[in-house]
Amino acid sequence: MKSFEAVKHYFNRAADKLELTENMRTLLLTPKREVQVQVAIEMDNGELRTLIGYRVQHDNSRGPMKGGLRFHHEVDLDEVRSLASLMTWKTAVVNIPYGGAKGGIAVDVSKLSTRELERITRKFIDEIHDVIGPDTDIPAPDMGTNAEVMAWIMNQHNKYHGFNPGIVTGKPVEHYGIPGREEATGRGVGILTLKTLGRLGHKPKNTRVAIQGFGNVGSHAAKFLQEADCSVVAISDISGGYYSKEGLDILDALKYANANNRSLEGYSAAKHISNEQLLELDVELLIPAALGGVITSENAPRIKASLIVEAANAPIRPDADDLLTDRGVIILPDILANAGGVTVSYFEWAQNRQFYHWGLDRVRQELEHILSAAFEEVWALSREHDVSLRTAAFMLGISRVGRATVLGGIT
Repeated sequence: MKSFEAVKHYFNRAADKLELTENMRTLLLTPKREVQVQVAIEMDNGELRTLIGYRVQHDNSRGPMKGGLRFHHEVDLDEVRSLASLMTWKTAVVNIPYGGAKGGIAVDVSKLSTRELERITRKFIDEIHDVIGPDTDIPAPDMGTNAEVMAWIMNQHNKYHGFNPGIVTGKPVEHYGIPGREEATGRGVGILTLKTLGRLGHKPKNTRVAIQGFGNVGSHAAKFLQEADCSVVAISDISGGYYSKEGLDILDALKYANANNRSLEGYSAAKHISNEQLLELDVELLIPAALGGVITSENAPRIKASLIVEAANAPIRPDADDLLTDRGVIILPDILANAGGVTVSYFEWAQNRQFYHWGLDRVRQELEHILSAAFEEVWALSREHDVSLRTAAFMLGISRVGRATVLGGIT
């Protein structure tokens, strides 16, 4: 099942519960605009290279469209389309005034110099600047992009449209960004994990955690959960997994990774295992925080965790989701679990529009308030309709987008 088909699968399951008509389903699922552009640049060695860039703008019934910009060699239109759709439901679930969008360029950033990455970014904005903007579509960081890339986007867009820091979020704090944005997704995962554990009657001190992925999201989630008294027994990155039955020292792992070019390769304070083995460890909580589609119908029967929190986008394939749910595994879905990033992006955008600075304490307080309210609504809906948390989250998001669409009128 391709990426967008998977989103449609979850959408239709929730739409059945909401008794949506076929015409309304088609309207809500169909992207508003899909843009594909040529990004031709000169590499450092003088070679001409042509890349393909995408921007899918899914829905704007609840406000400007919002979504990350992903630079990864596996990016294609179907993936970007599915992620744009997920952003629509995600922003609606946490009830911030955005629609969904997503962008990407099919390129391996590990093989680019900083100068090449900047040229690609600026050329991409040259091609799409007229369809993005602070009142239209606001990009943000995603896989392969970071705060520095967002600063380049702002600078390039301003050359065409004048100064406006609200064109993009996830910028450096020194460049009209907001404190707490880098930690936001991982911190949000931690906040919502503790909420879920509390509802299930599990105490953090009795919870063993395995986290696949130790990038920005996974590392901040690991730090937050360890500080909350959970035992993080496994982490991983592209070099493999690192496991300790007694629990890892996350601060030590962070120091090692930061001194080793953000890599855990060679980390000797834990047993080296594969990423696949990490998923199947005997733990209470599993957090896939890396790539999508890592949990399949093939490995789902071997997963022992009773709670899975989707820090990554779509880490569980639909057939595996059904197998796990039927077994009684609780899954906190991505459209709620990793919504901390877009929530703090909203704070940054609001700050930019008001030209008013927010402090870290306020950012963290407002983040917890919004995520907690969304969690309570999803949990209540799940219990009221006897459906999974994923279906409940989709029901909440779809109902809000559908209502806004009807109220706005179709002209």
